[in-house]
Amino acid sequence: MIHLARQIQPEHIVRDATIADVDSIFALMRTYTATGVLLPRSKADICDNVLKFSVIEYDGETVACAALEIFTSELCEIRSLVVDERSSRSGFGRMLVEELICKANVLGLKRIMALTYVPEFFHNLGFTTVRKEIFPEKVWGVCVKCHKFNDCDEIAVVKNIS
Repeated sequence: MIHLARQIQPEHIVRDATIADVDSIFALMRTYTATGVLLPRSKADICDNVLKFSVIEYDGETVACAALEIFTSELCEIRSLVVDERSSRSGFGRMLVEELICKANVLGLKRIMALTYVPEFFHNLGFTTVRKEIFPEKVWGVCVKCHKFNDCDEIAVVKNIS
């Protein structure tokens, strides 16, 4: 007699972050900030901005996060996009970006941008590479405070959403 094992896959949930997620978001981000791939954010900053974050919960654990930063009535940014290394290639990053695009569209925003070291990921989601300078809202509102301001090596991508 042959017994076929049936593996039950844990469910994933894409949802808005809550205060209870702050420690998990901070821990996810810490892994990437240590390597310089992501700019650091303090727990206090994450707490202050928790309403901007969406997370993916998988098998009871927060495994991915991203934030939507609004600059103007037309422009927003995907920030702090992180997927736990153990969940790499899971599609969770794509799910979060699609979730944030949907939120931006519902809010009536027209363009969504990101600064990234992985432009190909965003290109696969319909973004195009552009010069950072076309986003003075970002450059002079956020980037100017960054320690990499004069030597930024991130690549800007943008997508029209309406």
